Formats: sequence, C-alpha cells, structure tokens
Amino acid sequence: MRFNGPHQARISFKDTAEVRVHPNGKLVYVSNRGHDSIAVFGVNAATGRLTPIECEPTRGRTPRHFGISPCGGYLLAANQKSNSIVIFRIDSASGKLESTGLKVEAPTPVCVQFPQMAKAE
Repeated sequence: MRFNGPHQARISFKDTAEVRVHPNGKLVYVSNRGHDSIAVFGVNAATGRLTPIECEPTRGRTPRHFGISPCGGYLLAANQKSNSIVIFRIDSASGKLESTGLKVEAPTPVCVQFPQMAKAE
C-alpha cells in the first residue's frame, strides 16, 4: 500500500497490532509494529471502502496498542519497546495526527484505555 504526501511510505501490514474506528465512524486508525507508525484511513459511508490518508510515525518503537479519546480529539500510542506513550492530537477536519510533543515514560506499555463515562439521563 502506498501513501502519498509528507509521510510517504510503502508498508506491509503483517505486523498490525491494533485497529480502531474513530468515534465519528468516518476514520480508521491502524498501528503497524514493523513500521512503527499509525496509518489513517477515511471510510466511504456508502461502500465502507477505506482510502489512505496518511501514515504517521509513532515516535517510538513497536506501537503495540493505542487508544482514541472518547471525544475523538486525541490518540495515545503505546510504544512497547521504547517504554513510552506518545500523545497525538487528531485534526477534526482531516483525521490526520498531529504531534503534541508530549510523551509519558512507561515501562513496556501494551494497552491504552480511556474510561467510559456514563451518559446523563
């Protein structure tokens, strides 16, 4: 699969660890441990077909897991072999990941979960 743009890459998805659908249902994010990146795809609402948007480096090694905040504004990538969780902002218009420059040191992170908030009645 080829991505065009500033983060052009030819990658194999044989090392995918996590796949998540954005809360808006219009985007899909996929981690790639072999490439140390998160791939972003747009979803065609009529056909379900995925269109590549970008492939963003996770700024760490082996993105084992990642979580998307319930509001859809942030993605936290758990880089297992570099002992870090890197925080990205999700652009609301394009779905692209933007580095916040924030990184949390964590020994061998393998999972990121956000608490589910109860809805007000």
